[in-house]
Amino acid sequence: MTAIGASRASAEALARHGVDAQDLALLTALADTAPLPQSGAAHHLGLDRTTLSALPDGLEDHGLVRRRRSPADRRRNLIDLTPAGRECLRRAQDAHRAAETRFLAALDEDTAATLIRALRRLAAATPPH
Repeated sequence: MTAIGASRASAEALARHGVDAQDLALLTALADTAPLPQSGAAHHLGLDRTTLSALPDGLEDHGLVRRRRSPADRRRNLIDLTPAGRECLRRAQDAHRAAETRFLAALDEDTAATLIRALRRLAAATPPH
């Protein structure tokens, strides 16, 4: 399986749960640090605020996140996971891990772990858009 094939397999696995890679990234960020201000979520994901502004819309429409005004600053929206969002995140992460495992099956465990660490280091070093 090529990297493109792995990406496609992951996208298909996530699509069965109604999310894509960006949705999964936002749901994961919210699970770790919710509630997040919308601008904080953009920063956390390395996106500009205008790019992020539409991302929660679909998730909110499907009942996976909710937005509310910040009690500390009524000009800011906070985004938080709903119980359905937590369940969707769990299922989507499981599906993503399964697709990743299939992609890495040709490597021994140590080599796969080294590759994943290297890719995470590269991703962390890449400046946001």
